[in-house]
Amino acid sequence: MTIAHRMRNYLERASWIRKMFEEGARLKSLHGPENVFDFSLGNPNVPPPPSVKEKLLAIVEKPDASIHSYMPNAGLPATRERLAHYLSREHGVPLTADHVVMTCGAAGALNVVLKALLDPGDEVVVPAPFFVEYGFYAENHGGVLRTVPTGKDFTLDLEALEAAIGLQTKVVLINSPNNPTGQIYDADSLKSLAQILRRKSRQAGRPIFLISDEPYRKIVYTDDPVPSIFQAYENAVIVTSFSKDLSLPGERIGYAALHPQAEDGPTVMGALVLANRILGFVNAPALMQWILPDLLEESVDVGIYRAKRDRLYGALKDAGYELNEPPGAFYLFPKSPLADDVAFVRILQEENILAVPGSGFGGPGHFRLAYCVDDRTIEGAVPGFARALEKAQKGQGA
Repeated sequence: MTIAHRMRNYLERASWIRKMFEEGARLKSLHGPENVFDFSLGNPNVPPPPSVKEKLLAIVEKPDASIHSYMPNAGLPATRERLAHYLSREHGVPLTADHVVMTCGAAGALNVVLKALLDPGDEVVVPAPFFVEYGFYAENHGGVLRTVPTGKDFTLDLEALEAAIGLQTKVVLINSPNNPTGQIYDADSLKSLAQILRRKSRQAGRPIFLISDEPYRKIVYTDDPVPSIFQAYENAVIVTSFSKDLSLPGERIGYAALHPQAEDGPTVMGALVLANRILGFVNAPALMQWILPDLLEESVDVGIYRAKRDRLYGALKDAGYELNEPPGAFYLFPKSPLADDVAFVRILQEENILAVPGSGFGGPGHFRLAYCVDDRTIEGAVPGFARALEKAQKGQGA
């Protein structure tokens, strides 16, 4: 066999998101881009704040060649210091630069943290639905992904989580605001989860870490901020990126931040920094690190995403779909009118609408729509969504 057995298996399980993206390219070549309505990929379409361009131009025009040089594997000390100061205010705990590692996006951060924490066979417990790559990331480092269902509104099912966390559990991984549901886990749920983790850690004789994946932290439509896991639990790591709040997904810049009271914190941080190097990241992109200190308070115009959510959510409700109104991120996760969500996604394709089956996220019976698209895509798709629902209902009646 030419390639590794595991990679062959991965290719067979390859992400539904990418499959739909490729199907979109095929349909666009057949029907023209203006006639295909692609909601498959969470690729931000709101432009970065103007300050991003200003800071980039300023840094690249500096005569100092050291801006492109190697740096400490954890990242530029000044950038980490500024970020730690920002996070201390954001999360209400006193972080320093020694609690932060700059990474190649949130994906890089997750792989760094899992590399640092997991031994072969350790379990990573994840509420479902969940981001499709989590299983690959856990397996990259010998871990085993164990999924736990959430409530009907996609909030945490604490009883199910407690039952799933066992002696093999090393990590509980949450994503809030959530991809694909847009749900935000409230502070009371996080405090209850923390109590469970403390009990289970005592039983295991070692800490169980709580990792919060937070690239959508600033993409919220409520007046209340996203609750901090650092306020709830000490053996905690935040991983995130600036892909969504600054619309910089291709720049691959993010970080991992460790709670300052985490057990054996200096050793954990040492492992994170070493993992950043030996995984081949070496360090996060330099130009992005140079400009970040002046962008930490910045964000895209979230009101643009809110308007898109409201329009698409309202259109689907009017058409007869069952779905929750998400308080964050830029996804809708409607219930499929067919039990077979893949079959319904194919009906949507007949209307030149591209969605992703919920089964790809561990949420069968649903489908995901990424509404970070132009308004023309939303308006053009509305009649097709209604026709697809009618087709599905007629098919069930037959």
